[in-house]
Amino acid sequence: MSFKVSVQPAGRDFTVEPGQTILDAALAAGMILPYSCRNGTCSTCRGRVVSGSYDAGPAPDRILDPADRAQGYTLLCQARPSSDVVIEADEVRMSGDIVVRKMPVRVQALNSLAADVVELTLQLPSAEPFRFQPGQYLEFLFKDGRRRSYSMACAQAQDHRVQLHVRHMPGGLFTDRIFGAGDEPLKVRDILRIEGPLGSFFLRDDDRPILFLASGTGFAPIKAMIEGMLMRGDRRPAVLYWGGRRPADLYQADLARAWQDQRPEFRFVPVVSDALPEDAWTGRSGWVHQAVMADFPDLSGHQVYACGAPAMVEAARHDFVRQCGLPSQLFYADAFTSEADRAEVQA
Repeated sequence: MSFKVSVQPAGRDFTVEPGQTILDAALAAGMILPYSCRNGTCSTCRGRVVSGSYDAGPAPDRILDPADRAQGYTLLCQARPSSDVVIEADEVRMSGDIVVRKMPVRVQALNSLAADVVELTLQLPSAEPFRFQPGQYLEFLFKDGRRRSYSMACAQAQDHRVQLHVRHMPGGLFTDRIFGAGDEPLKVRDILRIEGPLGSFFLRDDDRPILFLASGTGFAPIKAMIEGMLMRGDRRPAVLYWGGRRPADLYQADLARAWQDQRPEFRFVPVVSDALPEDAWTGRSGWVHQAVMADFPDLSGHQVYACGAPAMVEAARHDFVRQCGLPSQLFYADAFTSEADRAEVQA
């Protein structure tokens, strides 16, 4: 049987059909709650169940703090109601001209950005514009039903084209094809199928200064956000902290330095965790989110946008809120999850 979900403080209701999660039912009803991975490997869809019963699945025990779970917090992408429920969750306001669609795309270009990172350019259908908020992602749809998610690395689709940053995951269904390691290498002019735009990771209208936090190819949606700010003439103070194991992992550091040169309100802080002597690294070292905490011990007046490995995102969320006074609702994130991440959560 179906159940009713009432959302506070929005004051909206929707129905969950048998087998549906709360998040899936909300999206089907046209209500966008915060979300990213949709498979229980990040905590972007974290919300509090005020009343009612539900099956939380195993993911919250691995992802959320015990203190959060004790207060009724769960992952809405996993929660399946067994009664009418009341939840507390923020509603995301999306531009009315952004529509999620499935469509074919053509591979326009494959350009190397680093030894293990490729910029993949997709040619979109020209029949109607593909509009998205900088920071959102799309999913590739494969014939066997599997999907792979990648953020747009551009602020808008210019000439009906978008760019993605893809890191090679050896053994990966899709990345092996891109890097020529699979049985069916991806080639220019190949046709793929996508769905998008997806996700709630994009800049909110706010006067607070911004901290961008990225690790690895988590730089892609951050790049889109910053370029969107430049296009709009958004003059809010902003700092980008981009972390990698080696300096080469910061594959477009020169671009970030160029933003810093052209925009006085913007600053770039590269951080490397495992530099070798031959790297001759003289910049900041250690974990990227700890570099933020050293520079900004008080984050109570900031917004934070974080993207990268789930471990980095969750460490930043926890430490920024607990130790630096960041209001939890001002931490916006998108965690890049691999199949290994999903398998670990679902085990």
